[in-house]
Amino acid sequence: MAVLAAGALLLAAGCTSQDDAESPAGRGTGSPAGSPSAPPGKSASPSPSASRPPADQPPAKGSVTVVSTLTKGLKSPWGLAALPGGDLLVGSRDEGTITRIDAKSGKKTLLGTVPGVAPAGEGGLLGIAVSPDFGTDHLVYAYFTTASDNRIARMLYDENGSTPGQQLGAPDTILRGIPKGTIHNGGRIAFGPDHMLYAGTGETGDDGRAQDKESLAGKILRMTPDGEPLHGNPEADSVVYSYGHRNVQGLAWDAEKRLWASEFGQDTWDELNLIEPGGNYGWPDVEGTAHEKGFRDPVAQWKTSEASPSGIAYAKGSIWMAGLRGERLWRIPLSREDGADKEPLADPQAFLEGEYGRLRTVLAAGGDKLWLVTSETDTRGTPKAGDDRILLIEVE
Repeated sequence: MAVLAAGALLLAAGCTSQDDAESPAGRGTGSPAGSPSAPPGKSASPSPSASRPPADQPPAKGSVTVVSTLTKGLKSPWGLAALPGGDLLVGSRDEGTITRIDAKSGKKTLLGTVPGVAPAGEGGLLGIAVSPDFGTDHLVYAYFTTASDNRIARMLYDENGSTPGQQLGAPDTILRGIPKGTIHNGGRIAFGPDHMLYAGTGETGDDGRAQDKESLAGKILRMTPDGEPLHGNPEADSVVYSYGHRNVQGLAWDAEKRLWASEFGQDTWDELNLIEPGGNYGWPDVEGTAHEKGFRDPVAQWKTSEASPSGIAYAKGSIWMAGLRGERLWRIPLSREDGADKEPLADPQAFLEGEYGRLRTVLAAGGDKLWLVTSETDTRGTPKAGDDRILLIEVE
């Protein structure tokens, strides 16, 4: 597969890629032979959009140290969430299972299989999240693909259940009807500082859905823990929070409770966006920075070969972004803690390039620690002995 991927890259100018945006061999639907990198009628920016610090201000430097491998031998890991005591829940996209990982020993305990998961292409069991009131309600949330749609459901986790592999209750669907596709299913879910549930969705390869406010595809959604729209959303009767997205797989909040999201581009630019309620982030009319009225430009952008961003997390004053095709961890230093008014504070920095292969999910572990999940066993990578794994890393 590695040989085929390399060949596909070399031939990209002569054929249309049928691989999705996560593949090392291509990006989305690609561009026909002889076409520009941005389709007709769409804009692509000429250069990266990352802001530079003033000339008299030295760039903020960071560092990454791999502390340990918590566990390995995982199959197509995707979603990751932390329990109140520190242990982790990890979901398998292709198997539809949720497993508990002891945060100290790395011991794996299968909790159960989510009924109705229909894995295919980029679909399957995607994001998972733990209720902010887990101590009293014991609920685990999951975003997953079924035979007909993508949906979000919650399950009761019986921590004292004695039957191995059967500690998850029946799914209670709180939101259904998110369009599904072979590609671009989005899938990241997370509870925000407001204790509301947010979800990143994809436009399923039908890019017109991203600008259609009546569609749940190509959006960031905000809802109550019961799946209902709430006060503060752009439309009182809609869970749509922002639109014009291609494929959002990363959500995180900084110290000022600002929402950030990573997004796959097509042929030219992957993005990190600062999300505002009702914001239009441009797809499919623009890709990357365009300075066009009515669209919000990304805070930072990358060539698609350097990123293909999935999960993001906030720690030590920076957003940390996992790259699939780019096979690296990006640090995007934010400026607010330094009293500056530009984002980012300095050029993004890349770490762990090629050392662990494709990187899927990054999760704050407290202080200067992050959990980092690899993604080599999802049919797109080249798995080595021990893949996939969860790493504990220390950042600065």
